[in-house]
Amino acid sequence: MQIFREKAALQSTVSALKKEGKTIGFVPTMGALHEGHLSLVKQAAKACDTVVISIFINPTQFDNPQDLINYPRTLESDILLLKDLNLNLIIFAPNATELYGEKVEAEAFIFDGLEHEMEGKFRSGHFNGVGTVVKKLFEIVQPHKAFFGEKDFQQLQIIRKLTEKANLPVEIIGCPIDREENGLARSSRNERLSPEIRREASFIYLTLKKVKEKFGTESAKYINEWVTSQFAEHPTLKLEYFEIADTNSLKTTSEKETGATYRAFIAAYAGDVRLIDNIALDN
Repeated sequence: MQIFREKAALQSTVSALKKEGKTIGFVPTMGALHEGHLSLVKQAAKACDTVVISIFINPTQFDNPQDLINYPRTLESDILLLKDLNLNLIIFAPNATELYGEKVEAEAFIFDGLEHEMEGKFRSGHFNGVGTVVKKLFEIVQPHKAFFGEKDFQQLQIIRKLTEKANLPVEIIGCPIDREENGLARSSRNERLSPEIRREASFIYLTLKKVKEKFGTESAKYINEWVTSQFAEHPTLKLEYFEIADTNSLKTTSEKETGATYRAFIAAYAGDVRLIDNIALDN
């Protein structure tokens, strides 16, 4: 396993591997690695000869400055976790200056409306920050394939749109949500939950599973009202939004259309910890 802090040295190594005919996979992360990240790395390793994992806490995608301050910085333990996988890995752990230069700011993107749905309504500028750092990383690493978890499904669709609009030669692979034993979607934020609230947060996934059951027979309007009422009765979770949206456009649906596919999305707070999850409704 190799570790690089500077992009020039990383690019030299990746270029040499490509000349040998090696396929390069890429898993971008903000560190605080958990089993969900490791599942992405394992899937990338199955599909590619070498996997580059970036570990970089991107300041331009935090709409809440306190979130950036609170975000865990665990580079040493992250490296040990990756080393234990015993795979052919490269770690890229730059600082902000290495990626952004002296001016750390986000580029403005148009993602054909994807950026205005769901998370975009609640996290101003977030997807400009995501688009900026992912574009920079793709241009540095130049992978054949990049792997992203479906927990951040809106982000996944936006990155697909980014590669299309910027004509970036990388295949985007969406990977299934990795869950804890109680169904809670794995997230670095879960570590901030008390054991009791972590157990209770499984309510989010249980609700999504019931939504999937109801979707075959009930209207979207009824399901929205039902989810709102369920969260209203829950003592420790506060619903920020629930939406049933078209898988491709991410636009909220009021009634089902033939030939379309849908997902259900939830964002909720457990205390001051914001959790998101989603589920496909058509399979």
